[in-house]
Amino acid sequence: MAKYTTVSIPRALHERIQKLIAAKDGFKSVSDYVTYVLREIVEMHETERTPDPFTSEDVEKIKERLKALGYI
Repeated sequence: MAKYTTVSIPRALHERIQKLIAAKDGFKSVSDYVTYVLREIVEMHETERTPDPFTSEDVEKIKERLKALGYI
């Protein structure tokens, strides 16, 4: 199985990204830039869909327990 796939973007967008990365250091290619941007967006969406590990009720119970143990 190949490590990478090909994703097509409009040529005009490709050219805009080329100009953008030419003016700044850090990205070697349009592909590097697009990969970075997509990772950031995917992570943002995944984070939004992950429920908080504790409800506000859970947090209050934890605080009460910590107070009872003398930590707070």
